[in-house]
Amino acid sequence: MENSNIIACYNELIQIEHGEVRSQFKLRACNSVFTALDHCHEAIEITSDDHVIQYVNPAFERMMGYHKGELLGKELAELPKSDKNRADLLDTINTCIKKGKEWQGVYYARRKSGDSIQQHVKITPVIGQGGKIRHFVSLKKLCCTTDNNKQIHKVHRDSGDNSQTEPHSFRHKNRRKESIDVKSISSRGSDAPSLQNRRYPSMARIHSMTIEAPITKVINIINAAQENSPVTVAEALDRVLEILRTTELYSPQLGTKDEDPHTSDLVGGLMTDGLRRLSGNEYVFTKNVHQSHSHLTMPITINDIPPCIAQLLDNEESWDFNIFELEAVTHKRPLVYLGLKVFSRFGVCEFLNCSETTLRAWLQVIEANYHASNAYHNSTHAADVLHATAFFLGKERVKGSLDQLDEVAALIAATVHDVDHPGRTNSFLCNAGSELAVLYNDTAVLESHHTALAFQLTVKDTKCNIFKNIDRNHYRTLRQAIIDMVLATEMTKHFEHVNKFVNSINKPMAAEIEGSDCECNPTGKNFPENQILIKRMMIKCADVANPCRPLDLCIEWAGRISEEYFAQTDEEKRQGLPVVMPVFDRNTCSIPKSQISFIDYFITDMFDAWDAFAHLPALMQHLANNYKHWKTLDDLKCKSLRLPSDS
Repeated sequence: MENSNIIACYNELIQIEHGEVRSQFKLRACNSVFTALDHCHEAIEITSDDHVIQYVNPAFERMMGYHKGELLGKELAELPKSDKNRADLLDTINTCIKKGKEWQGVYYARRKSGDSIQQHVKITPVIGQGGKIRHFVSLKKLCCTTDNNKQIHKVHRDSGDNSQTEPHSFRHKNRRKESIDVKSISSRGSDAPSLQNRRYPSMARIHSMTIEAPITKVINIINAAQENSPVTVAEALDRVLEILRTTELYSPQLGTKDEDPHTSDLVGGLMTDGLRRLSGNEYVFTKNVHQSHSHLTMPITINDIPPCIAQLLDNEESWDFNIFELEAVTHKRPLVYLGLKVFSRFGVCEFLNCSETTLRAWLQVIEANYHASNAYHNSTHAADVLHATAFFLGKERVKGSLDQLDEVAALIAATVHDVDHPGRTNSFLCNAGSELAVLYNDTAVLESHHTALAFQLTVKDTKCNIFKNIDRNHYRTLRQAIIDMVLATEMTKHFEHVNKFVNSINKPMAAEIEGSDCECNPTGKNFPENQILIKRMMIKCADVANPCRPLDLCIEWAGRISEEYFAQTDEEKRQGLPVVMPVFDRNTCSIPKSQISFIDYFITDMFDAWDAFAHLPALMQHLANNYKHWKTLDDLKCKSLRLPSDS
């Protein structure tokens, strides 16, 4: 024996494989290495890339109770799929090592004698020339010792396969029946030098580094808890760990009860970035052609607003404010007029140290870059979102949680949040290979464009630059707040934002209300992370508040969004693109069903959470009334906005 240190042996193997050594020297060195492995205290198993056992050392034989003659040359077979959770866990291991990454974790294995032992296992792929995996080296250590063959835990699960547990989701074909309990899994790169000689009695010690992400720390706490847990609890925690290791933590999976084409199409169209299947046709993203509105004189100041418009705006603080009447009287330019009124009420010009003339010019530029030809995503929608945002900012708890910079950022974000929207979804733009999708790498395409263009339009001309008189630090803070809020309107992160709000705002607030001993203060201005969550939730609710508007307004918005989706489906069919939402075919679509799906899947939970914070009983009553309207139509098999007798 030349060296009993396993890490030193690994290093020598690496030098043998990659160093400039002649073949006869390789053979001599290999003999030395395997002599060292034979004397190691740790159990070693080496398999080929196709999972044939090539070597086990004496420590492995002693640990598992098998003689090497029973194992060498045996091929490994896949685990039975009867236990889906266990198979999924081991598939995770296999996926990791097949990518050439080292894996390590703790799990139970059954020895030849039938007793269970808990092992820490490290699997290292051996990469040969050309980057191909040649072997897998498994290093196994007992996490704790057994006394007189006493089982550490009684394992009740049975795989139905006669085999010894193997960590890379394969088993020997001709072994006796056994069961496995994968207790913890951790995919890592190579160990840091300071960890190389450390023993690993628990996963908590393995992952004690201070640079870990919070989710990793949660996983490690669960791993540590499993070690002394009953089998039933350990099994449940296995499933918890699997969920935590997924990348889509906040995206619900549609269950059987939700498998409705209207729901799946709507969710798929809003929460994906496209099917990534490009045809030969490319959607050309065109700029809005600015329309002339010379027939309507623009006000120089808010005091110059025409009387007919001013009269309508007198009611702008009410939730029942009719934005469509303002749209009509302003000839589809409601954003400028409502913006002047709302921004004046919140003292935006004073905060930004800009004149009303500059603000008016800015509102004109922003509104001119909304597409009046869009059925839904036009400046009327922007004005509606601005109105909802201003309404929310007036609620006591919201007002008490945000400062004036937050309020100004929210009003600006609402104004610009859909500027230059083409009337097509992100999925459409990605599928069509549009210039914007290429520019933003198929990620939050429209939302990124809205924010970028808004700032470009603002700063390129001093006449409309509302930021020109504030200092750099204020500008940077304001800019980041605006960007964050607009990006929050992107639907792929919808459930993440809502869940964070519930867990960080609603639940601590409820605890504070229920018990005076709780020191939680979820809404205070001393918690900037909570202010961010509140602003995100506010603009998200303002953006999709249509189902919470009075019934007539709700119906009008439903008709407009449906028309825009119909137009997209028509264009997808013309261009041979993937149809993102097939149910939005103007000849067959049931608008009531689509509204019911949208409310069930996106609106109800979000507005329940927002209402619990901001106290919005009138909105929740409208939501209930509107939902009843759509359900009545659907029960009567009516696919339109109203019953024929109501038209």
